[in-house]
Amino acid sequence: MAAPADNASATPLIELVDASIASAQEPEVALVAGVSWRLRPGEYWAVGGLDWAGKSDWLTTVAGLQQPVAGAHFLFGWDTASITEAERVAERLRVGLVFENGGRLFTHMTVAQNLALPLRYHRNCPPEETQEAVEAALAFAGLNDFANQMTSQLNRSWRQRVALARALILQPEVLLLDNPLAGLDPRQTRWWLDTLDALNAGHPLLAGRPLALVATADDLRPWQAHARQFALLQRGRWVDLGGRNDLSASSDTVVLDFLSA
Repeated sequence: MAAPADNASATPLIELVDASIASAQEPEVALVAGVSWRLRPGEYWAVGGLDWAGKSDWLTTVAGLQQPVAGAHFLFGWDTASITEAERVAERLRVGLVFENGGRLFTHMTVAQNLALPLRYHRNCPPEETQEAVEAALAFAGLNDFANQMTSQLNRSWRQRVALARALILQPEVLLLDNPLAGLDPRQTRWWLDTLDALNAGHPLLAGRPLALVATADDLRPWQAHARQFALLQRGRWVDLGGRNDLSASSDTVVLDFLSA
C-alpha cells in the first residue's frame, strides 16, 4: 500500500510553530530560528545541512526530547510545553528515533537484548513475551546471525541496523533518523534506502501500516529518488525546498551548491 501523495489536509503528526531550536550543549542558544513545519501521515522528508547546522538538535526537538527555545512544538496534537512529563513520554513512544554514529546502543548487552529492552522497560513485558517481536525485528534487519553478539563487537554499519530495529520494536507511527547514510558503503546505503521506502509504503513488520519518515543528511543526492519532501538547515534558518520536482528544477544557488558533487 503506497503512502498518499498529497496529505495537505491531514492532521499533523508533529508540528513546529515559529520554533527556535536550541543547542544541546548550550540550551539557551538558538541554532535555528523561526521554524514552522508540519509532518503529516505518510510523508517522507529529507532535511539537509552542513556540519554544525543544527540537524541533530532539530531532530531531537522534533522527537520531543528537548524543548524549543521559543515557539511551540506539538506531538500528535499535544502542546508539549503544557502537558505532564508522563503524557510527554506516552506521546514520544509513538516516535522511533535512530541516532547517528552507532545508534547509542547498550554495548554491554547483546543485539537481542538491546531489541527487547524497550518492550521490557516501556511495556513491562517478561522475556518470554518479547521473543516473537525480537525475532521479527532481527529478520527484518538481517541480524539473525548477530542476535547473541555484544553490540560492541559489531561495526558501525551493523550497529546502525540494530538501532533501526530497536526504534521499530514498539511499532511507532513516525520514524526519525539522524544522518543514517553517513559512512556507509554502497551496498549498505542501498539496503537502507530500499528498506526505508518499504517502511514508508507499508511494511509487514508494521502490519502494512505506512510509516511517516524524516531523515537528516549531509548530502541530499542519495535521497532525491526516495524522499518526497525536502528542506535545508542553512545559516540558522529553515529552508523548505518543496517536493522532488521543485528540488530538481531549483535555480537557487544554495540548493545547487548543496546538491553539487
